[in-house]
Amino acid sequence: MQSDSPIDWTNWSGVIHATLMFIIRDGRILLIEKKRGLGAGKVNGPGGKIDPGETPLQAIIRETQEELCITPHSPRKLGELKFSMSDYDDIHCHVYRADDFSGVPTETDEAVPMWTSLGEIPYHRMWEDDQHWLPQVIKDQSFLGRFVFDGEKMLWHEVLTDVSW
Repeated sequence: MQSDSPIDWTNWSGVIHATLMFIIRDGRILLIEKKRGLGAGKVNGPGGKIDPGETPLQAIIRETQEELCITPHSPRKLGELKFSMSDYDDIHCHVYRADDFSGVPTETDEAVPMWTSLGEIPYHRMWEDDQHWLPQVIKDQSFLGRFVFDGEKMLWHEVLTDVSW
């Protein structure tokens, strides 16, 4: 992996603006197996693109409702992820955490819910970058992650912690 970023992040701008949500409760994290779209077959948190006129917070609540039929309580932004992709538009993702929700996690045409112990997160089924920043979500610590991908292969990464939003 390269030590210097191949991207000038000061001038970088994501084409796609998106969100991710992680609900952590009773020593477990609510993940999904994605059924379609970018990352289909992989494990991640619910989330997706921010619609025009929507804030990231509004988008993550809507996406969680659409993908799992639940409403997160008091979601808080913990991080941002910036992805430079070789075969997909660059993505700027806002990452949220909640500690509770209303409803029952339900399979939809987009996602299969899966509760996982915090000690048994299936990183081998996730995007390669997740192992570098998801521990910050679990620790309830703010972060900024920057990643360069060639297809599904991560070429470079950097995660800064204790950032302010």
